[in-house]
Amino acid sequence: MTGAVITIAIILIIAGGSTLSVIAYFRLQRHRADAVAMASYRKLAEEASAGQEALRQELGAIEDRLKAIETLLRSVG
Repeated sequence: MTGAVITIAIILIIAGGSTLSVIAYFRLQRHRADAVAMASYRKLAEEASAGQEALRQELGAIEDRLKAIETLLRSVG
């Protein structure tokens, strides 16, 4: 009787360890996929930030031109 209990306990320990290993593996794979997605989002955010900065510079140049045109129009009028 005790031999059967020991055998069942060993089988349960092995099955539990295998199950935990499989769960840990798939969690690791999910974490890796999330890390790749976050890296792509970070790259997209950096590109958006760079594009926004370029637009700010262009808007500043347009504002300077507009001020020059306003000054010219005031001097003519």
